[in-house]
Amino acid sequence: MSRRAQITMNEAEVASFLAGERTVTCATVGPRGWPHLTPLWYVPREAPSGEPTPRIWAWTYASSQKVRNLERDPRATLQVEAAEAYQELRGVMLECEAVIHRELELVAALGGEILLRNSVPRGEQPPAELPAEVRDVLAAQAVKRVGLEFVERRRASWDHRKLGGLY
Repeated sequence: MSRRAQITMNEAEVASFLAGERTVTCATVGPRGWPHLTPLWYVPREAPSGEPTPRIWAWTYASSQKVRNLERDPRATLQVEAAEAYQELRGVMLECEAVIHRELELVAALGGEILLRNSVPRGEQPPAELPAEVRDVLAAQAVKRVGLEFVERRRASWDHRKLGGLY
């Protein structure tokens, strides 16, 4: 078995990894043809029926460069990675097509979901809902934002912990 095959994550491992991390690096094609990289907080959401891996969703300002890039070319490459040492390195790279959502209620709900997920330290259960004053702030922000749904087309994953420290 090749090393590549040894370190590839299965569907359950990918879903668990994406559920445990918080920041995705999003690469789009910039106006001069160069990659444009930006970090985004995200939430994994259930994929439509028949797709095993959750979809990555994020929100951002509608006037941002990444949105202009995605309006011109919906292709994006996402990467989520984690490790302190090389032998612990694990990650997922997703080649996606982005769908831009502008519906105010959807965008506000997405912002709330992202904020709730990131409102507590890892491993702690977030509150059931945001305080009313925070929801009001989110509603005001949602007017200027869009939701980004990333539809996976191809994936690569790696988990160097599977090698047991042998390289």
